[in-house]
Amino acid sequence: MTKPAAREPQRRNARSNRARILTVARSELAFSPDTTLEEIARAAGVVRRTVYGHFPGRTALLEALADEAAEALRAAVGAFTAAGAPDEPAERALARFVLTIWPVGDRYRMLIALARRDLGVERVTEVLSPARTTVNAILERGQAAGSFHSHVPAPALSAALESLTLSLLESVNACAWKDNGRATAITTLVAAGVAAARAEAEVLALVAEPAVPAGAERAGDAGAEG
Repeated sequence: MTKPAAREPQRRNARSNRARILTVARSELAFSPDTTLEEIARAAGVVRRTVYGHFPGRTALLEALADEAAEALRAAVGAFTAAGAPDEPAERALARFVLTIWPVGDRYRMLIALARRDLGVERVTEVLSPARTTVNAILERGQAAGSFHSHVPAPALSAALESLTLSLLESVNACAWKDNGRATAITTLVAAGVAAARAEAEVLALVAEPAVPAGAERAGDAGAEG
């Protein structure tokens, strides 16, 4: 049986519409967390039925954005690991990790409060799990080497640093602060117990490497535009 010739173009059009809706949703929700699907449809230039065809409700849309964020975060963690960064001195590894994942956090920063409210803590934990595992391993190694303070266990310190990063992302989202990842990386090292001058030197050394700062700079520019 011959397949209708129009089926594949229709599928491509549907994929294109879905991608555009998600892109617009990120922007609109960052501006107004209570943006409705109808408003997103207008901003995306599609009819309401098209949005509901892909996302039956607001939760379905947020789940799709959470899936995107989780995939991007896994890719960033994978790139960090594949490059052998976890074997660097702990201070540098932690700074590099923050710079590596900052573009992902900056792109999906509007999801922080929305995911907690609409998707629940378990979903947030699922999304952040790869980053948490990586940071915890870096902190354990750094504490053993005396690079980070050991007043609290590595998992507790990891949770504290995660909260710090998420708070800084929310500050960017609220237009209360701007960063391209550098200040967050320095602040993270200081919070972990690294002297301020050493923390700044580590981050500046990484920024001097072409591959790392380029992504961070682009993310910072995108965050400032958003």
